[in-house]
Amino acid sequence: MQQSYIVMLDRVLLYKQIAELTHDNLRAMNKYVGDRSNASLKAYTDQKDELNRLREGLTARSTIPAAGLTISSFLNMIETFNRQEADVIKALDSQGSLAYAAFYEEAEQTAAFIQDEGHHLIDVELSYYQPFYRQILVQTEMMNHWGVAIFILNTLISVVFAYAISLGITRPIQQLTHAAQQIAGGNLQADSPQIGAQNEFGVLSTAFKRMQGNLQDLILKEKESLEKDKLVKELELEVLQNQINPHFLFNSLNVLSKLALIEGAEQTSDLTVSMSNLLRYNLRNLDRPVTLRDEVEHAKEYFAIQQARFRDRIQFVTEIDEKGLDVSVPTLTLQPILENVFVHGIEGMEQGAKLKLTISCGAGEIIVAISDNGIGMSEEVRQSLLHLDGGAPVSQHTGQSTGLGTRNVFKRLELFYGKKNLVDITSAPGMGTTVLIRLPVAGKEG
Repeated sequence: MQQSYIVMLDRVLLYKQIAELTHDNLRAMNKYVGDRSNASLKAYTDQKDELNRLREGLTARSTIPAAGLTISSFLNMIETFNRQEADVIKALDSQGSLAYAAFYEEAEQTAAFIQDEGHHLIDVELSYYQPFYRQILVQTEMMNHWGVAIFILNTLISVVFAYAISLGITRPIQQLTHAAQQIAGGNLQADSPQIGAQNEFGVLSTAFKRMQGNLQDLILKEKESLEKDKLVKELELEVLQNQINPHFLFNSLNVLSKLALIEGAEQTSDLTVSMSNLLRYNLRNLDRPVTLRDEVEHAKEYFAIQQARFRDRIQFVTEIDEKGLDVSVPTLTLQPILENVFVHGIEGMEQGAKLKLTISCGAGEIIVAISDNGIGMSEEVRQSLLHLDGGAPVSQHTGQSTGLGTRNVFKRLELFYGKKNLVDITSAPGMGTTVLIRLPVAGKEG
């Protein structure tokens, strides 16, 4: 439409220029008729050439369908005007000096017709393009309405998107805040916020879940630690309850050993000293570890007392690797097992009883084996001793004992090293018993 508007304006300007130039050409010819000078003739010729140039320009331009016939008539009038001006110039050269007047009058009338026809062509052009102008106005008004509608729609969409973006930011924060408030209130089992977005909120949600899981694991470990401490205290109390006034007994044995030495009963004195050393060892704090070397010496003292009782009915054999005696172990580890061997394994044997203590070094562990050739035990009893989480062990025999059982020892080993399956028992009725203990070299200290 803009291109058509420019073409139409060019044609309208050309119509006006041709009409004005026709009158200018007529005035130049009139001046030449008056003075017949060469300058006037040249000015007239220039005006005529310009008029012909404009006529050719109009011929080369496309026209609207409604003005085709009118333009043809307009061009013919210009051609007629040129011919009439030529007749005026020719009449000036003839003998009759006033013969040109009739041709001049005709040319003047033709110039008037050209001007009128130019105005008519302008009116035709404007009338032809008037519907297009009206259509442009309608379309412009419609575009204005569409612009307002698009602006309102764009504003609404922007508001919706802004709300969605704001909700996508505030909702995860609210979920994390709610979960944090529940955990702060003591509800560690609160549901973690389910944020699947792959952004900072997703990272926060994953970190929050991991933190909640770590907190639960930490509390669970703390509970287990408290239960272990409680169990250790119960075991310590059990040991202390089985000590019959140990300090008084220890002091009394010291007096007896000195008295026996004064009276010349050296064997009785040695036995009393062994018993005194045994009690001194038992007076240690149970929550402090000792070396395996101390346990072996304590076991030998205990055996010396038992051998005074059983005499030649029992034989005690040791095979000890000195390199493995510096590992830390809980106090009272070996003596209760030896006591269990005497009470339940070889006490009823009249002769040939044999007890063997073997300590050897393995790959990253110290292996302690206590074996006897006693009456052995049934599978039921063996399983009850190894399953520490079960009920009370099946009693196989009753005898004199301090009351500190093998299950107690096995449980303390498990708590001390923080590992299970450190103990194994090989036994069968009439085939003797072997207790195998595997002590990690990197044992727990303190």
